[in-house]
Amino acid sequence: QVQLVESGGGLVQAGGSLRLSCAASGLTFDNYAMGWFRQAPGKEREFVAGDRWSGSSTYYADSLKGRFTISRDNAKNTVYLQMNSLKPEDTAVYYCAADRTYSGSRRSYEYNYWGQGTQVTVSS
Repeated sequence: QVQLVESGGGLVQAGGSLRLSCAASGLTFDNYAMGWFRQAPGKEREFVAGDRWSGSSTYYADSLKGRFTISRDNAKNTVYLQMNSLKPEDTAVYYCAADRTYSGSRRSYEYNYWGQGTQVTVSS
């Protein structure tokens, strides 16, 4: 049974940083592309960042490039999202997801497994 469990969310002031973690189990982690998405109240889920098998390369939503960094530790079956210079508009529930294909995707419907999400709230 595949499980993805996010952690690290919370309340932070604008300009601050947070690091989200997503621990995966029940899958061969190296053989999955991983992604981070977020969903704010009343808005659609949007792509944040993704990588390819084994974290071989990474890609980001254009609007977030330079502030957010995705990385992974294959030995720990964990993917991370480092978020810097946070803004109130970054407030959302953040989800990690796993995709069996090598390249991953910016499209949420192409991911096979999802975590339950972690809340990030940025105060002004």
